[in-house]
Amino acid sequence: MGETLFIRLGSQAENRIHWLIKTNGQDEIIASGELPNAQALEQLTEKSLSREVIAFVPASDIAIKSLKVPGSSQRAIRLAAPYMLEEELAEDVEQLFFAFNDIKPDEQGHNCFLAALERKQLMLWQQWLSDADIFCKLIIPDALALPTDLVNSTAVMLGEQVLIRLGPWQVMAFETNAWPIIAKQFTGGHENASSSDSSNGSKSDDKHDTKNEEGVEEKVERAIHAYSSLPEVPTELAVEYLPEELPLAILANHHSRKFNLLQGEYQVKEKRSATNTNWLWVAGIACLALVMNFTLKGIELYSLSNQQSVIEDKIIANYKDAFPKTKRVKISTIRSQLRQKLAEIGNSDESAGFLPLLVKLEPALASVPEIKPQTLKFDGKRQEVRMQTIAKDYQYFEKLKVALEKVGLTVNLGAQNNQGDQISGSFSITDTSAKGRS
Repeated sequence: MGETLFIRLGSQAENRIHWLIKTNGQDEIIASGELPNAQALEQLTEKSLSREVIAFVPASDIAIKSLKVPGSSQRAIRLAAPYMLEEELAEDVEQLFFAFNDIKPDEQGHNCFLAALERKQLMLWQQWLSDADIFCKLIIPDALALPTDLVNSTAVMLGEQVLIRLGPWQVMAFETNAWPIIAKQFTGGHENASSSDSSNGSKSDDKHDTKNEEGVEEKVERAIHAYSSLPEVPTELAVEYLPEELPLAILANHHSRKFNLLQGEYQVKEKRSATNTNWLWVAGIACLALVMNFTLKGIELYSLSNQQSVIEDKIIANYKDAFPKTKRVKISTIRSQLRQKLAEIGNSDESAGFLPLLVKLEPALASVPEIKPQTLKFDGKRQEVRMQTIAKDYQYFEKLKVALEKVGLTVNLGAQNNQGDQISGSFSITDTSAKGRS
């Protein structure tokens, strides 16, 4: 079960600050205390880390109004409402912030319920909490956290102020030295109390209209249910004292989350917990490692693809060198084309020894570049290669014969014929070691 830290801020930085910690859903108070001023809020920083924080602020700094605003949409009503209060409010509308409460119209036909306060005051409260590194996304006027009684008013003295709740959207908040004047309003000393007498413009009198069993309206005296001692009370004022509790505990036990001063531009985004933040870092690093791994694999694959392309180009080039009359060569068909060429030389069953023989021929031919092979034919039965060549001098034929014999081949040099500036000659080459293996 979670816990909540409640903080009641003052109007000015030098005002005392009350705080309380309680278990959610229970009346149990875990800890409470007071701070001398706003600078001491840092003493609550550690307490706020693992708890939700709800701040109460003086209703005396806020004008809480119920209005009858013509309009068919909530947007139009909220746009018009501030300008209906221009003559009642001391500050310019542009300097004020208006927070709205989504509640049903009351019996008097009020359809717009708002709280107006100076922007700089709201920003000041947020700044105090921010400077103390306290995350708070819910700020409530303190008097609106008192219990609601449809017949009687509720009151409590918190610090140097008296808070009174007259109805769901009617409150009063004032310094204790103003109590004698306010008390007279409740006893009928001031008929139809002026809205300027209260912090938020709420009117009050000591009577409440009800109907008896015959349906006849009659006046019932409004009493005050006090959750703490009040300053000197006139004898004619009906006050019922309830069992005393910590004033801040009364607000903590009866507050509603439905109304929050932090709306619109002042709405606070959800803060991630340290655990979630750490997991996000881990997930981010894992994603980065995964991306880097895929990148490296991609680079490696690209490099291998390039190498494969180079090798395929070489294979195609070598094939064209071997078979210059070939016009179109595809890497996918080279194997079948080679088999076809081998079949042309000899039976496929008899050509198994041709390739090993070519392997031995190649270095010998490369050592005597003056000899140019013209035709090459393989006799599978005899495992013999017959090669017709040309050269510019007789000595090259003898030189090639020696080179072939050095790699273990048996060579019979045929007749050489002079053909102008070139000499043609033939070779019969066999691999005796291959015959022995077969």
